[in-house]
Amino acid sequence: MHTPETQRPAHIAMFSIAAHGHVNPSLDVVRELVARGHRVTYAIPESFADIVAATGAEPVIYDSTLPSAGDPDAWGSELIDYIELFLNDAIHVLPQLARAYEGDEPDLVLYDITAYPGRVLAHRWNVPVVQLSPNMVAWEGYEEEVAAPLFDPVKKTARGAAYYERFTAWLGENGITLHPDHFTGRPERCLALIPRAMQPNADRVDETVTTFTGPCQGDRSDQGVWERPADAEKVLLISLGSTFTKQPGFYRECIEAFGDLPGWHVVLQIGKQVDVAELGTIPANFEVRSWVPQLSVLQQADAFVTHAGMGGSQEGLACGVPMVAVPQAVDQFANAAVLEQLGVGRHVPKETATAEALREAVLSLVDDPAVAVRSAALKAELAAEGGTPRAADLIEAELRF
Repeated sequence: MHTPETQRPAHIAMFSIAAHGHVNPSLDVVRELVARGHRVTYAIPESFADIVAATGAEPVIYDSTLPSAGDPDAWGSELIDYIELFLNDAIHVLPQLARAYEGDEPDLVLYDITAYPGRVLAHRWNVPVVQLSPNMVAWEGYEEEVAAPLFDPVKKTARGAAYYERFTAWLGENGITLHPDHFTGRPERCLALIPRAMQPNADRVDETVTTFTGPCQGDRSDQGVWERPADAEKVLLISLGSTFTKQPGFYRECIEAFGDLPGWHVVLQIGKQVDVAELGTIPANFEVRSWVPQLSVLQQADAFVTHAGMGGSQEGLACGVPMVAVPQAVDQFANAAVLEQLGVGRHVPKETATAEALREAVLSLVDDPAVAVRSAALKAELAAEGGTPRAADLIEAELRF
């Protein structure tokens, strides 16, 4: 464990992208490292500078080519669209960050799974490097079971071959001989800032490389505090996160499902892409917002309708709140399956997320005593994983002095 007498202050550099699902998991860890006396710089686009600065870290601003989080259509519709965006951004960003850190190289690098320049720069500087993963990690057999079916068809296309050729050349220019898939999917050291319970095939994860710390949430009171209405017998939060929020039809189904449901107060987060006017008449028991302090609401909620992003999923588990998962993209389908397997969630495919299906799913979860018991057990399990203090201890253990 950390003690002030034995740990010398260090310069620790964190690298991430401008997306809440990638930044939020790291914030409390960064705050803790700053509190322990370390100087933390955090490479991030301008839109997240204030959020980062609130932790005590120093934002290092760079210009990104990635689409804004609120525009899911800009990410494309195929896997190749998505992976090309991240490679293009990495190539664009690396020279900026190399210049920004020239003469101020850190003692250790932390990087999000999408922040490829972080790992490249750590190699250049010959300093310890730790990936902070906000979602599930690879296990022994992952490449054969998951990656190959997804990526092998891409590799057989001209566009896919060009992507891998360009990625390999970029790594080679920076003295890295790893295959791109190994570079992106197999970190040297990884802290998975998620509950072990949310990890598929957790028994096959190499825990000499990866450590599950559980959620690193902090109190997040700086994001605002939500107050539960005094007359609310039950509270339901409905949120599709920060990216896949352009779903007015889904929100109308939610209003039909839970409008004027006796005793229930519903908090509906709709994001910035939908106008409240598109939803029709808002029932008296609904509170419709473009954004809410999600953790504050969940700490007082009885049920959660979520897109099953890893951030929301683990927040729901940490608060002991049963979840109806309506996944939209990427890892959310796997997360929804895990929540069902854990006995605290129901997967409702978005194509069948009618008012009737949503209402039945929420009420059946809340009325099931077994779900309440399992939710409470998982809440205690997550609390015992260590969270922020353990993550900070493990990061300090990687320092070379």
